[in-house]
Amino acid sequence: MSEINLDKVSKANLEELQIISKKTFLESFAEQNSEEDMHKYLEEKFSLENILIELNEKNSEFYLAKIRNQVTGYLKINFKEAQTELKEPEGMEIERIYVLSESTGRGIGQILLNRALERAKSKKCKYAWLGVWEKNPGAIRFYNKNEFYEFDTHIFVLGDDAQTDIMMKKLLE
Repeated sequence: MSEINLDKVSKANLEELQIISKKTFLESFAEQNSEEDMHKYLEEKFSLENILIELNEKNSEFYLAKIRNQVTGYLKINFKEAQTELKEPEGMEIERIYVLSESTGRGIGQILLNRALERAKSKKCKYAWLGVWEKNPGAIRFYNKNEFYEFDTHIFVLGDDAQTDIMMKKLLE
């Protein structure tokens, strides 16, 4: 297996981050959602302007996973007030872990999750949390395997479609 490298994203990687963000989101959810909702979400959430705003947030971090210098996935984590919900200083949100479909099964998702948990521990967080779509059983199994448990639900709006995410948490102490 080729070595997987994780690079912290900077403004120099902005377009790479946009490309992997759109591609992995499309691969993950296009089949189960309308073209209109996908297009609206991708254009709003993953515009270069919006990604730059997210990248400039001091309490957010992005990491690109690369194999032989090719981007295969990415991670976004949020601390303190950058979290989309909860916003408790002792928590860290894993907002996004995405891997290209052609690269799944190579341990990339686990490496990205491990980096997120390392960062949470280095910042003395007591727990990590995330939201996962209720219609994504593979991701739910992955997080359960990694000792995340369900604690609530929230609404995630994709385009004009309100969907239910399962909120999951892992205690770190």
